[in-house]
Amino acid sequence: MSRVNFSEMAKNLVIVESPAKAKTIEGYLGKDFLVKSSYGHVRDLSEKGLSINIDNDFEPVYEVPEDKKKVISELKKLAKDAEVVWLASDEDREGEAIAWHLYQSLGLDEEHTRRIVFNEITKNAIGKAIEKPRGIDYNLVNAQQARRILDRLVGYELSPVLWKKVKPSLSAGRVQSVAVRLIVERERERNNFKVTSFYKVTGGFIPVKDAQKKSFRAELNHRFEDAESAEKFLKGCVDHTFTVNNVETKPGSKTPSAPFTTSTLQQEASRKLGYSVARTMQVAQKLYESGKITYMRTDSVNLSEFALDAAAKTIGNMYGDNYHQRRQYTTKSKGAQEAHECIRPTDMNVQSAGADNSEQRLYELIWKRTVASQMSDARLEKTNIYVSSPQTPYQFVARGEVIKFEGFLKVYMEGTDEEEEEKDEQTLPDVRQGDGLNYNDLSATQRFTIPPSRYTEASLVKKLEELGIGRPSTYAPTISTIQKRGYVVKEEREGTPRSYTVYTLKSGDLKKETKEEITGAEKNKLFPTDIGALVTDFLVEHFGRILDYNFTASVEKEFDEIAAGDLKWEKMIRRFYDPFHENVTTTEKESKKVTGKRLLGTDPQSGKNVYVLIGRYGPMAQIGEIEDEEKPKFASLRKTQSIESITLEEALDLFKLPRAVGMFEDKEISVGIGRFGPYIKHDNKFVSIPRGEDPMEVEEARAIELIHAKREAESNRIIRDYPEQGIQVLRGRFGPYICKDKENYRIPKGQAAESLTLEEILTIIENAPEKKPGRGSARKAASAKPAAKTAKAKTRKPAAGKTAAKKTTAKKTTAKKTPVSKKK
Repeated sequence: MSRVNFSEMAKNLVIVESPAKAKTIEGYLGKDFLVKSSYGHVRDLSEKGLSINIDNDFEPVYEVPEDKKKVISELKKLAKDAEVVWLASDEDREGEAIAWHLYQSLGLDEEHTRRIVFNEITKNAIGKAIEKPRGIDYNLVNAQQARRILDRLVGYELSPVLWKKVKPSLSAGRVQSVAVRLIVERERERNNFKVTSFYKVTGGFIPVKDAQKKSFRAELNHRFEDAESAEKFLKGCVDHTFTVNNVETKPGSKTPSAPFTTSTLQQEASRKLGYSVARTMQVAQKLYESGKITYMRTDSVNLSEFALDAAAKTIGNMYGDNYHQRRQYTTKSKGAQEAHECIRPTDMNVQSAGADNSEQRLYELIWKRTVASQMSDARLEKTNIYVSSPQTPYQFVARGEVIKFEGFLKVYMEGTDEEEEEKDEQTLPDVRQGDGLNYNDLSATQRFTIPPSRYTEASLVKKLEELGIGRPSTYAPTISTIQKRGYVVKEEREGTPRSYTVYTLKSGDLKKETKEEITGAEKNKLFPTDIGALVTDFLVEHFGRILDYNFTASVEKEFDEIAAGDLKWEKMIRRFYDPFHENVTTTEKESKKVTGKRLLGTDPQSGKNVYVLIGRYGPMAQIGEIEDEEKPKFASLRKTQSIESITLEEALDLFKLPRAVGMFEDKEISVGIGRFGPYIKHDNKFVSIPRGEDPMEVEEARAIELIHAKREAESNRIIRDYPEQGIQVLRGRFGPYICKDKENYRIPKGQAAESLTLEEILTIIENAPEKKPGRGSARKAASAKPAAKTAKAKTRKPAAGKTAAKKTTAKKTTAKKTPVSKKK
């Protein structure tokens, strides 16, 4: 593409993805530039059927969705009047695809179109990008398109199999299903883990020569398997004269972590700020669009020469030159693009930035991590004191650490996902080999082995990255999707009490105590649901190749090869699709329907079998057989119960509900468990039982208290009530609204809900705009229509609940279609 003569240029249209980004960029460009937003993607695969022509090299059928037609219309008018159109979407594959879709949808030509990219929104970066425009990189477009087509093929063909063989309304995805598998397998590791106990011995020691009696703590370098051994050891310490066997002092150092990539930012923001992966990306996006940080989707830890120089200057000014150490990091993950940069502040001198508290906290984290990465190592002095014990093979070891030079620790220390143990660093007394020690106290505490930790969102991202599954742009949507689909839940769970034993030796007396602790408490951990586990088992059994970790990672590498121009996308898709489609066809014919049904035992009262399984409304217990003359009994499992781990006794407890707990206002109160959790029923009305309360323990007084509480809440909710007309003005989650015959109506701005008359309310109802069909209605309507398929698909057996469909090569809605394989 030719260089633009700015002196002769009158009109330039710059198109970016978001309004916030447009506003920032417009401030850096002159009056000859108009910056507009495409509001993200402007075109996608049509929602009508598969929208991929399998027989014609997987040709995609794209369309501009309804909500983007107005945007495209406006941009077309502006592009027609502009001398040059600058496509300035993000620099990754997704951004390149957006630029291409804009090029196609707006009917642009190569002569008057420029593609520019930048990894930070600053005046300098924008100016350099405009000085060096390029064409659309079709290799990057092909890589994004290959991912989109492959994921549509997998979802479109797998989902109907799940509807037929497992449960209606399920869906599957190439990366999402693998992520669920990780979570399911981790849960099963935990369930199969055998918890064993041991005794850890620690002691407080005082140097004989220390008049101040300053003690230090040391831990025995051996753990006892049983109480008898631990008790015997402590008894042997009563008359033992303790001495210092050895003092070991050696220098040590700590090195700073590399600057942030997408993955490490998500992990650290989770540990230190408590942000979900999705929230981290939303906040980072705002910081990027306002010009505060570089592009937030990257797998590179590289820093530009400009950034290295800026960091050196900032560190020198703030802490002194001795705190600076120039470092250039290299990315370990394959496929990383070193030409890109890490996530860093655009201006190292700015320590605080952001429009709100969330942005400010994330920016501060990014600033500290970036600056610390260019600082000197922390220099330490580590000291170990080895103390004798009654048994010569064992020693007590005291560990201490003294920071001699803070280095990067002055600014930042990386967090960890591991459950923190008690820190053993301490300031140790000045003792020498052979010095005598008195014990202040010795204790043997019963501890327990810990099963593998459940994944947090951050640790799941880390695992996916280690396996080579997904890329920076896919982590957040993948984790959001598996939660939305109900395969995984993120929640807190209360722990359970556990007793443990402590033996303490003090002043020659040995005492035994039984204490209690809470174990198994979880916060923001990912738990697989029963349906998530069932779907995973079905997919692993019948589509093991798709859910294989190595295979999924190899597909990612092939996308990278397409992006590099080393592999044709059509060839890659064909190599994947043919065996996959054959697998789908075989599974539809030969596999059996699965429910995860498990026999727990026999009901002692009726003598009938007790099962757990996945039913229409989720996991449930069943007493009796479907074939029996007497219908079986059913009960829903509680949210924290699983069909894999529930016991016979726990399942039988479910059938004790609903149970009568008393009377109120001459009507019975009962307690039960339904689809939405435990409830109280009174006078045909339902009251939810608060989370954490056991429905088996709710009695009459508590039930009446909850009934009163709900009545009070409902009375406070009603602003005005017209029972004869069936009209109420209510307080809602998003403000006051009108309700008539179970239909809701918005109150126009400027009208106070408290002062509305009946006449005004009826006028609002009468003039209310016609409601659009909801998402559920749209889904029903869509499922009622035959799905469009390719000519090849037409000859296949229709999926469950579907009819044979039309060819996807139906009339396209795109303004212009150019093969994506076009070369630069």
